[in-house]
Amino acid sequence: MEFVVKGGSLEKQRTGCIVVGVYEGGKLSPSAMELDTASGHAVNEALNRGDLEGELSTTLLLTRIPKAASERVLLVGLGPEREFVESSYHTALCAATRTLRTTGAAEATLCLHELPLNGRDGAWKIEQAVLAVMDGMYRFDKLKSEPPKQKRALKKVVFHVADRSEASAAEAAIDRAVAIAEGITLAKDLGNLPANVCTPTYLAKQARELGSHHGFEVTILDQQDIEKLGMNAFLAVAGGSRQPPKLIVMEYHGGAREALPVVLVGKGITFDTGGVNIKSSSDMEQMKFDMCGAASVFGTLRAAALMKLPLNVVGIIPAAENMPDGNAIKPGDVVTTMSGQTVEILDTDSEGRVVLSDALTYAERYKPAVLVDVATLTGAIVSALGEIATGVFSRSDALVREVLEAGDSAWDRGWHMPLWDDYQEALESNFADFANVGGRAGGSITAACFLSRFAKKFDWAHLDIAGVAWKEGKAKGATGRPVPLLTTWLLAQEQNV
Repeated sequence: MEFVVKGGSLEKQRTGCIVVGVYEGGKLSPSAMELDTASGHAVNEALNRGDLEGELSTTLLLTRIPKAASERVLLVGLGPEREFVESSYHTALCAATRTLRTTGAAEATLCLHELPLNGRDGAWKIEQAVLAVMDGMYRFDKLKSEPPKQKRALKKVVFHVADRSEASAAEAAIDRAVAIAEGITLAKDLGNLPANVCTPTYLAKQARELGSHHGFEVTILDQQDIEKLGMNAFLAVAGGSRQPPKLIVMEYHGGAREALPVVLVGKGITFDTGGVNIKSSSDMEQMKFDMCGAASVFGTLRAAALMKLPLNVVGIIPAAENMPDGNAIKPGDVVTTMSGQTVEILDTDSEGRVVLSDALTYAERYKPAVLVDVATLTGAIVSALGEIATGVFSRSDALVREVLEAGDSAWDRGWHMPLWDDYQEALESNFADFANVGGRAGGSITAACFLSRFAKKFDWAHLDIAGVAWKEGKAKGATGRPVPLLTTWLLAQEQNV
């Protein structure tokens, strides 16, 4: 997909389709007004016929507009003007992209970024438009014997700017958005693969290919290496599977040699049956998505490399399956982690935090400037925040503010969750230093409390993405979140170097 910036008169632009907005009540956006005037009010005539009322996400495709060089004009409903906010803008973009996919136009000119949004500049609106188009055009059909036939694909999107002075900022926004979108696409592709394809070994292979393509260092630790390190918690979870575990380490060196790295740790459970505490069969096929934290680390490193960020970034992924065979860890077992702390396993379906505990300890060797772990960790976070926001936990309020600001800027939002010492009591154990779960109450918080016990030697935040990493139902599939949040946060870290 190609994205370009172009100025000049709209009616003279030769393109497959021009996309403009209409507010509820028939008020035209500036570009729609320009086309209406040039065409002898052909746009208003269509509205006066009642073909479009302007409700949010409705669309109307017009052809043969008088005196317009464009083959088509797509009108997109924006809803009430006074209620037009960021979410309205994204809804309108998604509606436009859905319709563009059916028109067969190879090129389209977008004008929706001209719409005023309180507190958002043109670069932000263009970045979000690129991400929306890339998301709307994404399809995962590589495993189908005959991929569905589609009309001629949209190959080029033009952003119309009235003032050429805006072009430089617009082009920079496009470059940034394309890098993020490529990272999202990689995260989606990995997340959508079935578990019989996307095994720990497959993830290791993909890491090598990613490193080779972008020129960063990749180290794969096999089971014997993991055993030598004393990562008994990680191995305990992997013990029930015939798929060997892999500890995947990717090192992107974009900063000064002596600069301490930002470390990203992603949970890589390529399939989660729950182990001996086996899950219900209902929707268990979705547990292939339990490696979406790992996928987001892959995607973020790809975006960072494409942007050539002047940072050192290390991605660490403990990859394993959680299966219930004769070697599987059992409720009541006690394991000694790489840190030396002992853990009583009360629930084998709370395995993510167990593998992450050893990965966090392993990360100490890199002396992280800051570390963020990303995991589809708890159903409790879904109960708390639904499918809208990522749960953000940290002992550092300053770090949380950084992450939340990045999420707001990327429109990949998070929410600050508590991590008070009061919750630590729920992890008490009679037989080990602590248990891997507390009670039902506050499950996402006590999971973060567990992780905090392995993250005392660096500035650390935990992102619980169980509610946002994939969608269910007709739209079932990986979302690629939180690649936008993480990449935008890395961009902010660049300013601190």
